[in-house]
Amino acid sequence: MSTSRLELATRHGALRARIAAQRDDLTQHVAPLETALRGADRALAGVDWLKHHPAAVAAAVVVLVVASPKRAWRWTKRGIIVWRGWQTVRKSLLGTR
Repeated sequence: MSTSRLELATRHGALRARIAAQRDDLTQHVAPLETALRGADRALAGVDWLKHHPAAVAAAVVVLVVASPKRAWRWTKRGIIVWRGWQTVRKSLLGTR
């Protein structure tokens, strides 16, 4: 094997080792982000469940209103605040209406 090919193969091996080390570093740095995203995925799955089971949501609302109208009104106000905040964040991040 010629020296230029040998040098090229050596360089290629060193680059592959460097890439492997960088992948390992990236895996370690991304682990906390992966945990946070897993939690966000679970929250979105809960939202999907609520979208597909509106009767359960309606029943919960009825029980809450019957049990304590004052508490229901308080949670309604909180829900409106959260909804408006979400709409603002969505508009700023996605640029949608």
